[in-house]
Amino acid sequence: MSWRRALVTISAAQLAAGVAGQLIAVRDRRSFDIALLRWRGRPENVLKDSWLLGTGLSAPITMLTTQAVATIRLATAPSPVATRILGALGAAMTCGYLVEREFRSAFTPSGLDPTVTPVAAAGFALAVAMARSGLRPLPRTRDRRIVEAVATEVRSAGRRG
Repeated sequence: MSWRRALVTISAAQLAAGVAGQLIAVRDRRSFDIALLRWRGRPENVLKDSWLLGTGLSAPITMLTTQAVATIRLATAPSPVATRILGALGAAMTCGYLVEREFRSAFTPSGLDPTVTPVAAAGFALAVAMARSGLRPLPRTRDRRIVEAVATEVRSAGRRG
């Protein structure tokens, strides 16, 4: 499997986990709660907050939409921009999961839940993989190899001449 196909697969799976987290959070009224910044949503505003602030179990809908568009773009053709967007989203989501109280409590003995814990674990692991895959050095393109070959030839010709 090529690195591009792997990133598309990882991103699509992470997007599914994000949507699942979104649905669970709206159903259970799990608002965002970022203690680090002292930001706390209200259970009655989960649906409204989910557009720009996210929920206790997912990134904001705007980020999930951006992820879907970048994933589709990368699935159709190589795109350094889409690759970097997915990497940056994965990094942002990784941080978001770590600072979110609902995510952390899903892994405590009292917070283990047969629905929430697997979705949170999958979303986090896939966000880490997405960041790692999308932010790694991109494979060299044919044009870049040609430019480097010409530059090497010019340098070596200068040394001989």
